[in-house]
Amino acid sequence: MTDLIKQGALFLMSEKCYDNYFLEHNFLDIPCFKALLSKGLGLAIIAGSVLVKVPQVLKILNSKSGEGINIVGVVLDLLAISFHLSYNFMHGYPFSAWGDSTFLAIQTVAIAVLVLFFNGRKAQSGLFLLGYVVLMYVLNSGLTPMSVLFTIQSCNIPILLVGKLSQAYTNFQAGSTGQLSAATVIMMFAGSVARIFTSIQETGDTMIILTFIASTFANSVILGQLIYYWDKPAGAVKDSKAKKPKSKKDD
Repeated sequence: MTDLIKQGALFLMSEKCYDNYFLEHNFLDIPCFKALLSKGLGLAIIAGSVLVKVPQVLKILNSKSGEGINIVGVVLDLLAISFHLSYNFMHGYPFSAWGDSTFLAIQTVAIAVLVLFFNGRKAQSGLFLLGYVVLMYVLNSGLTPMSVLFTIQSCNIPILLVGKLSQAYTNFQAGSTGQLSAATVIMMFAGSVARIFTSIQETGDTMIILTFIASTFANSVILGQLIYYWDKPAGAVKDSKAKKPKSKKDD
């Protein structure tokens, strides 16, 4: 039983921290506390990521519509997630530092396929899925040099910002957040904030840390719009402009 407890504890902490906590009873060790907190947060983010975009998927399926969802933004978001996943995987970083990207990629590609499908582009949705599978094989099978993966990861910040902010612009034009799921937006924001800390602790990779800072900023814009447009129906801005009375000059 003791060995089982130790094995479980060593999954969350190093041998040194295990000795500090369980043998020396030194519970005030700051580096061990930060490492344990980072590992716990990372695993919690991964657990949450399994369902983080499911509300968005269900909302599209139930309405049979991708209204208000910018497909360009979704694709750019998918590329950013996928490049991040491949960069971390090929670098051999701990799964707790990037594992959520696996589940986010699966759910994001599902959103992209559904939006294309319900927009009447059924053939394109199937080709898109096939193309994505091929891309992931090329990135994660060793066919892509590490230098190329580093360059791709460095492009993640502009890709991520353009993708998220294009969705923000779509929301602004429509005067609502359309079929965006509030649960998904909130969880994406919280996850990106937590990932700044876990990336500092578990990888120390400046490129990854900067990527999550940019992600947090972009997600905060979408979250702000979600709050602002909360009680406003889709097309409210367009309708108000259409109903605006004509001036004498127009007559």
